[in-house]
This record gives sequence, C-alpha cells and structure tokens, in this order.
Amino acid sequence: ELRSVLTQPSSVFGSLGQTLTISCTGSPANIGAGYCVFWYQQLPGMTPKTIIYENTRLLGVPDQFSGSGSGNTVSLSITGLQADDEADYYNSAWDKNLTYVPMCLLKKIISSTTTLVFIPYSLMDIHLFAK
Repeated sequence: ELRSVLTQPSSVFGSLGQTLTISCTGSPANIGAGYCVFWYQQLPGMTPKTIIYENTRLLGVPDQFSGSGSGNTVSLSITGLQADDEADYYNSAWDKNLTYVPMCLLKKIISSTTTLVFIPYSLMDIHLFAK
C-alpha cells in the first residue's frame, strides 16, 4: 500500500508573468538521502511527460522550467508563468535500488486571465509509477 511520505502546501497560486514555485518536502530517509527526483507535466488530454530529472531539464523542455533542492525539500519553478502552463504537475523520488516514494501531485483547479491555482491530489488515488 502506498503511504504518503512527501508533503506539500495545501495550495499554490501563480500570477501570469510571475514565477510559480511548487515544493515538496520529504525526510532524511528519502529526498535528504539523495533519492533521484523527477518532475512531470501532464497537459490537458495528454499523457504525463518528464520535464526535470534531478535539477536538469530534459531535451526540448523550455528553460522557463527549473528544478532545485536543499536538504529534504525539492522545488519546481516556472518563470514567466503563461496560460499554456496550465497542467497537472507530478513529483516522484526513487533511490538507487528503485525504491519508490509516493508522488506529490498538484492539479490545476482554477484558471483566469491572471491566475493559476493548484491543489494536491489525494495520495490515496496515486498508483502511477508504483512498482
């Protein structure tokens, strides 16, 4: 059974044109121990795609996306937030033996001409990428 070991804010607000940062906090036993961290983007009607591995953008991913980490916390930042960035964003972490850590997920729930709002999914529904 999957168990939540990563935590995140209850919501994230981003104003268009500004920088949006999505953070997940783990523990010294996972993220703090050097687990490999992935960030995924799922655009409406599309399958999820990996955009960040560790802190490195994958080929073809715009440089407005960046990953960072410090201690037990990792973050995805989107600079110059655009309406086209409206998507669901996923995070997962794996150790060198492919031990899985449940993902943080943020689902876009509200969009307007000025703001995108994200909230977490229920981790009870998370089964993607599980071993």
